[in-house]
Amino acid sequence: MRRLIPASFIPLPTNPAVAQRTSRIELPWNRHGVDPYGIDQRELARLYTLLGFFYHRYFDVKVYGTENIPPRGRAMLVGNHSGGWALDAVMVIASLFFERDPPRLGQGMAEKFIQRMPFLAWFTSLIGQFLGIPENAVRLLEDERLLLVFPEGARGTAKLYRDRDSLVGFGTGFVRLALQTKSPIVPFAFVGGGEAIPTVANLYGLGRFFGVPYIPVTPWGAAIPLPVTLQILYGAPIILEGSPDDTDDVIVGHVERVKRRIAALIVQAREVRDGKRRESDLELG
Repeated sequence: MRRLIPASFIPLPTNPAVAQRTSRIELPWNRHGVDPYGIDQRELARLYTLLGFFYHRYFDVKVYGTENIPPRGRAMLVGNHSGGWALDAVMVIASLFFERDPPRLGQGMAEKFIQRMPFLAWFTSLIGQFLGIPENAVRLLEDERLLLVFPEGARGTAKLYRDRDSLVGFGTGFVRLALQTKSPIVPFAFVGGGEAIPTVANLYGLGRFFGVPYIPVTPWGAAIPLPVTLQILYGAPIILEGSPDDTDDVIVGHVERVKRRIAALIVQAREVRDGKRRESDLELG
């Protein structure tokens, strides 16, 4: 596969142990280490080497319920947004790689503004993050991939500190997608992003100038995360029954079921953080 930009353009080192683990991701790699979507093992190894520093050393990441993630086959990981930018997605992707055996590649649906940034669009496609349109999501799931979904959208990452562990309105498209592809939904909660990036304001006008939804502002200005405890709780898979063509009322009922489960996981994570619940008492089944 011909590259538009050489891999060496990204000056990131690769940890040999991470590279070896990357090769164990069960995707149909060709002899060059590239899968049919153009995902590149070498770029993934660079990415996971970088994520490994933040996942293992910078943040205190605590992950529960990884046994609820299917070791193989299609599934949708559906959770809440927490933090001023996609810190949650990055740490979830890292947890799927470092905590699962064999490791799994979590593939998200990138915001459309990323496609307007040539280098970033190119790099995200090399690591398996594609434009968030229904056609891409259906194809990934039908190819037995693990799809990462945040139904709150950009409104979720824009939460202010006081609302950091709340849930805003969920879209309904993820439910129709799950029904269409017969994919189990693994609900998850991500807690701690609001402490890592305590957003006090969002600059929407400045964001539009730079071609992004907004620029988050923290008490120290830039949205550089603090090294805090982050929690990821994976709940038991939810199998939805019905048709993607069901009425809006039926679909909204499914959405509320998933939303309630995520809310319950968030409550448990907060109780563990506050010392009101022991880790051994988490209800993730």
